[in-house]
Amino acid sequence: MGWRVVLWVLLMGLVAGFPVARAGSTDVAAATTPVQVPAAIMPAAVTDAGSASPAVATDARLAGDGERTRLVMDLSRPVALGAFTLADPYRVVVDIPDVAFALPASAGREGRGLVSAYRFGLFAPGKARLVIDLTGPVKIDKAFVIDPIDGQPARLVVDLVKTDRVSFMKSVAAPVQRAQAVPALAPPTVGPDDGRPVIVLDPGHGGVDSGAVNATASINEKDVVLQIARTLRTKLMATGRYRIVMTRESDTFVPLGDRVKIARDHQAQLFISLHADSLAARTGEVRGATVYTLSDRASDAEAQRLADDENRADMIAGLDLSEEPTDVAGILLDLAQRETKNFSAQFARTLVSGVDGVARMHKSPIKSAGFKVLKAPDVPSVLFELGYLSSTKDLELMTSDAWQSKVTDAMVTAINAYFSLRERTGSVPVAMP
Repeated sequence: MGWRVVLWVLLMGLVAGFPVARAGSTDVAAATTPVQVPAAIMPAAVTDAGSASPAVATDARLAGDGERTRLVMDLSRPVALGAFTLADPYRVVVDIPDVAFALPASAGREGRGLVSAYRFGLFAPGKARLVIDLTGPVKIDKAFVIDPIDGQPARLVVDLVKTDRVSFMKSVAAPVQRAQAVPALAPPTVGPDDGRPVIVLDPGHGGVDSGAVNATASINEKDVVLQIARTLRTKLMATGRYRIVMTRESDTFVPLGDRVKIARDHQAQLFISLHADSLAARTGEVRGATVYTLSDRASDAEAQRLADDENRADMIAGLDLSEEPTDVAGILLDLAQRETKNFSAQFARTLVSGVDGVARMHKSPIKSAGFKVLKAPDVPSVLFELGYLSSTKDLELMTSDAWQSKVTDAMVTAINAYFSLRERTGSVPVAMP
């Protein structure tokens, strides 16, 4: 055995916290022969022990180099897993049952060897996902879970080895398999139609997709916008004028197409997607809120950059379903969307006017770009960027209860004004208080 191989075995043993050849893995009779991962999706490696409570991930670490890299995640108990690869960009996706992630805030932000970064979170109810971004094509050499032993926690282990693109592409899951791998979410409901307009609130990102991140303060976009959406929902429901639907009510990932489908299935008369942007440090202290509407051509480079970032949400979560549903694609050319775009622009102006008095607005407060989440052809839709997590002042305000209360009050006033105008023109049913 060469010295490089010996060094690799010793290093991997230290990372995992016990001798590599130690018996006790539930995958096989001995840990010297862990589960091999097939080309597409690996079957469950261990049982979930029948526990109703989620396992807890407490730590994660990387070891290795540009030839072989190992990722290890400590768990409170063994779980089942499945792993597969995705290309362009190169990724490895590991699916596991519901897991509560109690990892350090810095976990996954820095890579090593074949891994450039990784992220984790709920992908659907009862299902968590680990997405590993790669520096190049790899082979999943091993992926397995080890039982707790000698006081050490259970461990999820993923071993990656360098390969070429041709070999990698042979292992990539087919698109239909990727689509079928996404569990269907139970559609949110608002009860029987009583004539009141339906408003869909869409807290951006969620689950494995954290959105923008302020690493210094350990604050994620997905958490900030969910809190604000919940506050806004409570206040809108208190008016008695609307029925409210949330695209997500917890820290769960929802694909962009599903968000659009929720709005259309409920025949929503307004769709508001809430976000909080972040810019690189070199761009300076950019601040302020912006309201975006749908357009085939971006209003400026910043709007295009943001739309590109937001449209990558499905890919970030390890789901690459870039094709638009055929029903949407056909209707997008219909004259009906012209009216929808007009209503969207009208609400954008009303929202900016209402919020301007209580929150700092961007120097160009109304912009447009090709956001996928705004593409419901028959639902007036806007994307509201509440501010920048990269701005110290914006971050302080957006996480303040007082600011959130003032902004959501202003949003309710703007929404009331918008629907009052539409009621006067007869374009929506009269909203009864």
